[in-house]
Amino acid sequence: MRIVLRIEDLDTPRVKPGVLDLTIDLLTWLGIDWDTGPIIQSHDLRHHHAAMQHLVANRHAFPDTRTRRELEALASPQSAPNEGSHELVFPASLRPATLPTTFTDDAPAWRFITPAEPIPFHDEFAGPQTTHPAQTIGDFIIWTRRDAATPGQPAYQLAVVVDDFRQAITHVIRGDDLIESTGRQLLLARALGHTTQPTYLHLPLIRGSDGRRLAKRHGDTRLDTYRDRGVSAERVIGLVAYWSGITPSRSAMSAADFRSALQLSTIPKGPITFTAEDDAWLLARS
Repeated sequence: MRIVLRIEDLDTPRVKPGVLDLTIDLLTWLGIDWDTGPIIQSHDLRHHHAAMQHLVANRHAFPDTRTRRELEALASPQSAPNEGSHELVFPASLRPATLPTTFTDDAPAWRFITPAEPIPFHDEFAGPQTTHPAQTIGDFIIWTRRDAATPGQPAYQLAVVVDDFRQAITHVIRGDDLIESTGRQLLLARALGHTTQPTYLHLPLIRGSDGRRLAKRHGDTRLDTYRDRGVSAERVIGLVAYWSGITPSRSAMSAADFRSALQLSTIPKGPITFTAEDDAWLLARS
């Protein structure tokens, strides 16, 4: 199996200067390597434009020129959905009466016409899943243009479907907050005529003691902060090994040992909590 390192940088408001280089540096520090890349998603959008032409020509998408206020501020539709984003449903009743057959990058957004059907799939970790995109999100945004002076770009859902297919991605491993997105992506892949789809594995998120997704509200838990405080990569990997059920207690571990010991069967199915004890253990020998 080959690993592709793809940098998904289309959500420009959240991509801070220097973060891409830092991400690659941290992966290297942890002993994580790859076979292809890094591929910067925003550097080549030709295939995404072609996908939009196909979707529009086959009447799978329509432009939406209404303002955020008129749509009751459907929140951050171009971003990778985060837990608790409270996305609002865009109902089929708001679709235009006439659908265009040519894609033009001159509308604030283009939406995918979501079929009203359940989308079942098998997750190699979480088991059988069924999502209902028409009920949970409706016609979701697949292309967005922030302002008239800036070219538009694909939204997260379309971008990853196009890139996974053209880069021959066979396995997608990500957080279980994106299970709901899988149904949308399978619908897009079908509309684009893709004959293959990746194997999906959605793993538990790391959460704070309050049960919410680990974030700034829980303090500075960034990897580079721990590294700057003298924490070794082996201690970080050892903590992940403990969370993954590889070891019965926290102990430092090399990336090579982690790779050889990891088994999906030992990873807890439920959320994993980053505790004060975890933080103290990381810093104990720094």
